[in-house]
Amino acid sequence: MEVILLERVEKLGAIGDVVTVKNGYARNFLLPRKKALRANEANKKVFEANKERLIAENAKRREVAEGDSKGVDGKTVTLIRQASNVGHLYGSVSARDLAEVLEAEAIKVAKSQIVLDRPIKTIGLHEVKIALHPEVSVTVKVNVARSPEEAELQEQGVDVMASMFERDAAGFTEDYDPNAEPGEIAAEAPAEEEAEG
Repeated sequence: MEVILLERVEKLGAIGDVVTVKNGYARNFLLPRKKALRANEANKKVFEANKERLIAENAKRREVAEGDSKGVDGKTVTLIRQASNVGHLYGSVSARDLAEVLEAEAIKVAKSQIVLDRPIKTIGLHEVKIALHPEVSVTVKVNVARSPEEAELQEQGVDVMASMFERDAAGFTEDYDPNAEPGEIAAEAPAEEEAEG
């Protein structure tokens, strides 16, 4: 289906471009959200008549978004979540969770503006893109940890999971008896020798 774009759409085109998209994408996304018009003669005339106004409105929205981006870009937010010993979260961090955390820090971001390819399912530092406007996007660092102390370590650049595995490996020692038979438990061997003597 051919459509006329009413705003810049990432990986598709800019205002006024006539592009061909799949029917479902046009019907379910572009047309209902007023991002495009069907490319027929009547709509082309309507677009040409309103082109100046659309460009001016887009410029205003972009300026507002650029102003808002100054308080958001590069910000770090911390989320405390329960996770397994290997760092996998019980559940995940979604766009809604991020919107709530940002709102708690007095940053107004709609859930639909958070570009999250897939939910965050591991602890660590993650970079998340926020599209405040089709032409203005910022990056926010999300620090997902099991405790505030762990979050602080991660902010300092410490790989919490690697250091935890090193600590586990150092703490594990096994008594070694060179004379023990395979399958024999080391603690029982001395007791048998005393009984024989």
